[in-house]
Amino acid sequence: MLFNSFQFVFFFIIVSTLFYAMPFKFRWLLLLTASCYFYMVYIPVYILILAFTITIDYFVGLFLETASVRYKKLLLVISIISNIGILGFFKYYNFFTENISFLINHLGYKAKLSSFSLILPIGLSFHTFQALSYIIEVYRGNQKAEKHFGIYALYVMFFPQLVAGPIERPQNILYQFYEKKVFDPDGISSGLKLMLRGFFKKLVIADRLAIYVNAVYNHPASNNGKSLIVATFFFAFQIYCDFSGYSDIAIGAAKVLGFKLVTNFNNPYLSRNVSEFWKRWHISLTTWFRDYLYIPLGGSRVSTAKVYLNILLVFLISGLWHGASWNFILWGGLNGLYLIFLKITRKFWPLFYRITYLEKIAWLKISLQMVVTTIFVCFSWVFFRANTMTDSFLIFKRMTLLKGELFAGGYTLQYCFLGIFILLLYEIKVEYFKKTFNLFNNSNYLIRNCSFALVIVAIIMLGVFDGGQFIYFQF
Repeated sequence: MLFNSFQFVFFFIIVSTLFYAMPFKFRWLLLLTASCYFYMVYIPVYILILAFTITIDYFVGLFLETASVRYKKLLLVISIISNIGILGFFKYYNFFTENISFLINHLGYKAKLSSFSLILPIGLSFHTFQALSYIIEVYRGNQKAEKHFGIYALYVMFFPQLVAGPIERPQNILYQFYEKKVFDPDGISSGLKLMLRGFFKKLVIADRLAIYVNAVYNHPASNNGKSLIVATFFFAFQIYCDFSGYSDIAIGAAKVLGFKLVTNFNNPYLSRNVSEFWKRWHISLTTWFRDYLYIPLGGSRVSTAKVYLNILLVFLISGLWHGASWNFILWGGLNGLYLIFLKITRKFWPLFYRITYLEKIAWLKISLQMVVTTIFVCFSWVFFRANTMTDSFLIFKRMTLLKGELFAGGYTLQYCFLGIFILLLYEIKVEYFKKTFNLFNNSNYLIRNCSFALVIVAIIMLGVFDGGQFIYFQF
């Protein structure tokens, strides 16, 4: 079920009303039933895959608490294999068979491994990582195994964040299902405001940008460098508003029901370097890789060369997590190289700022850092958005051709720049001017409510209501 659909609006109103109307002891069952329905709207039979992994992980979690050290490792391996195995089959089987066949044929042997025409279960990567975080935390002794099967199933399937996160840890969300949520007008109002912000990002900015980006990126050979550069810049904000918009709606919907989910984005395009960018972008995923992959590999406690290797490996795997394509692997690897370059040159930058006198002009230094960081990030987004590897390199090549007219796209171009300007203005205000005049949390009732009415009107008038799927649903 898409958040940006009237079906979800009616669904959410009904679920929220029933949640507060019914006795506390039945609420978990309502949320689990609603989550199953929410998921089954796509392909109903895929609920069986979730049921299979949920059942395995539930019992593995129980056994982990009483098992010896030797058997704990075995149970952990069983859980990892069952979760990653299903993810690998649906998401990566064809990718690996195609590449293995290519390699064998390239060596002079004839081989063609069979492939399957499979539809990836929606949100599989997200709830796989959420399930794994539970098993790993129980294995480490940081989380007690959940005894209530329904509550554990709800932990994996909670509908606001089931499809595209945030990826929750058991310590943050499991105990909340046992809390009696009371009807809190302020909390509900705060949640609805957050949802409204998410709808604005998705419908007014992201889906408007998508019109231009799709028109250019789907035909790179027909567009010149100007159009491709603008489309790449637009995509950087399209994917941000699309994904952070989803996260805002998810976190806001959970808040209406009294639940607190983790923050997933923190104004990433105001970052001063790529390292900071990845601390602000998709926070629940980057911290997952940090805690469950980077640190176990040795993190930064090993030799310098091993640190660089760990960073590169984590980002390559992160790229593969996003999609079964060399484009995504290159995208991840490129960002890993950015971080390694930043670590290698970290002692150089203070000297550079002193020599150029930027140290004395703080606002100019910060602005330059943000612009350079955005350029580097946009460069890597080309691999993420391009349809094929061939298209990626064609786009880079054609970016050098600045002759010709910029693809206009009618009024879309103006609305695109306006949307990005409003977004940046809002985030700069939140980041640097928190105590100045506030519209949406203003103490004046009239100003506060007129501001929200204006946002609603903007969504209705400028929003793109074509039921466009969220980008991260494919992951």
